[in-house]
Amino acid sequence: MKPAAASEKKPKPSLASSWREMRRLLHEHRHRLALGLALLLMNRLVGLVLPATSKLLIDDVIGKGQVELLVPLAIAGGIATLVQAASGYSLSQVLGVAAQRAINDMRKEVQAHVGRLPVRYYDSTQTGVLIARIMNDAEGLRNLVGTGIVQLIGGFVSAAIGIGVLFWLNWRLTLAILVALALFGLAMGWAFKVLRPLFRERGKIQGEITGRLNQTLGGVRVVKAYTAERQEERVFAGNVDRLFDNVRRSMTGVSATTAFSTAIVGLIGVLLTIYGGRAILDGRMTLGDFVMYLVFIGLVVGPVVQIASIGTQITEAFAGLDRIRELREVAAEDEGDEQRAACPELRGDYEFDDISFEYDAGKPVLSQVSFRARAGSTTALVGSSGSGKSTLASLVMAFNRPQSGRVLVDGRDLASLRLRDYRSHLGVVLQDNFLFDGTIAENIAFSRPSATRAEIEAAAKLAHCNEFVARFEQGFDTVVGERGIKLSGGQRQRVAIARALLAQPRVLVLDEATSSLDSESEALIQDALASLRKQRTTFVIAHRLSTIRSADQILVLEGGRIVEQGSHRELLARGGRYRELHDRQYRFEAERFVNPGEELSPTQA
Repeated sequence: MKPAAASEKKPKPSLASSWREMRRLLHEHRHRLALGLALLLMNRLVGLVLPATSKLLIDDVIGKGQVELLVPLAIAGGIATLVQAASGYSLSQVLGVAAQRAINDMRKEVQAHVGRLPVRYYDSTQTGVLIARIMNDAEGLRNLVGTGIVQLIGGFVSAAIGIGVLFWLNWRLTLAILVALALFGLAMGWAFKVLRPLFRERGKIQGEITGRLNQTLGGVRVVKAYTAERQEERVFAGNVDRLFDNVRRSMTGVSATTAFSTAIVGLIGVLLTIYGGRAILDGRMTLGDFVMYLVFIGLVVGPVVQIASIGTQITEAFAGLDRIRELREVAAEDEGDEQRAACPELRGDYEFDDISFEYDAGKPVLSQVSFRARAGSTTALVGSSGSGKSTLASLVMAFNRPQSGRVLVDGRDLASLRLRDYRSHLGVVLQDNFLFDGTIAENIAFSRPSATRAEIEAAAKLAHCNEFVARFEQGFDTVVGERGIKLSGGQRQRVAIARALLAQPRVLVLDEATSSLDSESEALIQDALASLRKQRTTFVIAHRLSTIRSADQILVLEGGRIVEQGSHRELLARGGRYRELHDRQYRFEAERFVNPGEELSPTQA
């Protein structure tokens, strides 16, 4: 698992922030919620008709023989039942749509924000955690803007009406029952306080499980190659055991709440038996009054128990909102872009002015780096592993910002340019050639979706993709699989190069762009890249020094500093670090030629 950055402090759960977010959601969906509340109140009010008629049926129709009331009571009960059924159906439709729309909107908002987060945030956060934030945490909204919040309000309304009727029937008995319900309310408040952190933690654990499982399944070849199945089983088992422990504690809390509510119902039954029985015997209540009281007690206790259940769901929804809030409070990389300068055109004249950068405090990766890359020139970056080459390229792509110094582009500070405008001029071929699970044509067109089929195939031809595409039955419409798994490493690299070619960029960043190619394919693509580099500013990271001989300048980095700078010929003649790397590589390649079974490793190269 990727450790969270130590320097990043997570915001504490904020009930106030959750309430603000809930009010915003309620305001956005106020029309549907208002309609739903109206339907619910209608549903609850007509639901009182049958209980109210029970007194008349027992005391007047049966007790006093007023048979003429029987049919009107039956008709009233039937109409009330039909209205209750229709309003209940309409309620589920209205609020169900409102809840799903809220979930849909929230997922889109969170995904849009996640897509704008800095690359560094992804380096310290599991993919599964982010997926859980986008997909799972939004599910709780159904309990806020769906039936949950409306049923909560409806429960209070039903309970209030019911309590009013109970006071009218027998105020002494009702006071005793209210004391029992008050105890229940106190227990519910304590339960919510305990359960909310558990629900919050559960979302975090589920995200971690999803993240690790995603890595395990995505890297299944590595897992099997090193017989690490048992190790992954132990990691997964440990994580799901943590989830089980959380669920167990949550269920214990919910079960305790349910058991307490059952005990309260039992206590109310005892009170009804003692006080109700005596009231009938003393003549203070008729039998019809008592039956009506029993029915209305159900109408009061039912909503109260429902309030407890809905309250648990809303608590879980608040926990999800807390996690979403944390994510949305992380500053996006393009935050404040509207105040930055537009960048509709770019010549590609770069100047690195005394740049220093570090990922972790006190551990510099680049130190006081200064150089100039003129528009249309090619700058090659070489050096041992960890020397800062990829970090320098990440500064060119604005994936990171320097701690000190400036990156000037066409004389303007890169930090002052709109990020989206600037990156629209970039073309990138990274060492990890990521392809999406789509067709070859779709992957090439990813850099410019509006490109025509002819433009896509022209870029593919220039990148020498045609040689392997022609062997596929469906040609450019061949699906490459997740991460392009159906293609070889060299084929994926050529598709990535075609993608960069199609973008028609002003600035190229090539990070080991030919590392996965055989010598013949590399020679062909070097020709394509040479024509692509014309009149474009290019930054090349390469271990194979033979691929950068034509570079206008070569920067040799060691320990985050530029130790040598010049052309291929100049650096060879100088006899320094570049010459040492060059001679070591060619000596090894000579040994490989003599012993073709031996492979040239990247570090040796």
